[in-house]
Amino acid sequence: MNYHRLGITALVLILFLTLIYMIQRLMPDRKLLVDAIQIGFEDKVPSPITHGDVSKRQVIFTFDGGEGSQSAFVVLDILRKHHARGTFFLTGKWVLRNPDLIRRMQAEGHEIYNHSLTHPHLPFLTDREIANELGNMDRTLLNLINTSTKPYFRPPYGDYDERVLFAAARHGYRAVMWTIDAGDWMESEGFTADAVRARIYSHIEPGAIVLMHLGDHITGLILDEIFTQIEDLGYKIVSLTQGI
Repeated sequence: MNYHRLGITALVLILFLTLIYMIQRLMPDRKLLVDAIQIGFEDKVPSPITHGDVSKRQVIFTFDGGEGSQSAFVVLDILRKHHARGTFFLTGKWVLRNPDLIRRMQAEGHEIYNHSLTHPHLPFLTDREIANELGNMDRTLLNLINTSTKPYFRPPYGDYDERVLFAAARHGYRAVMWTIDAGDWMESEGFTADAVRARIYSHIEPGAIVLMHLGDHITGLILDEIFTQIEDLGYKIVSLTQGI
């Protein structure tokens, strides 16, 4: 008996079965796989935006809305007081719960972008599920104010990988991250207003993108003071499209 030939045959069979298994696993997203092959691996997905235009003395303030809206009304009032346009990354759930706030954001010239429908960890989803999260959020906003969330999205929890970026790019989105995480989301863990101030003031620089949230109380309490201090330093508060 030719054991060498049997060994090669067995190895080929194992490789073939492994290939079949992988194809079956990818079947729900086979179109994405074909697109990736057609585009070519040498073509890179646009990297996430983490900074604005560093040649101008301006700061981009962004506000994420996933669940709560404790500071939302105050944030809008402060933006209006400072004649500034804000940038909001919102989930579909947040939009459905706060239609009046969404209409006010639109009426006052603020920018609204995609933060997914339900705020999941995108790397744990299939490509089709990622597309559904972004697409359903986009349709939610379109149905309410006839405005799309494209071309920007912010992955929930700031959690992404290359596959997430590719899946989003295929549907017209580029990720926007941040330069400064204010830490306001850690309010429930004992993070104080002074700690948030310190984080922002110690990292302010031209083109910085600041991450804050609508679902805590700290943001509403200190935002007016922060804007005033930053403006006194000669910075202008701008939106994402104004600042990149």
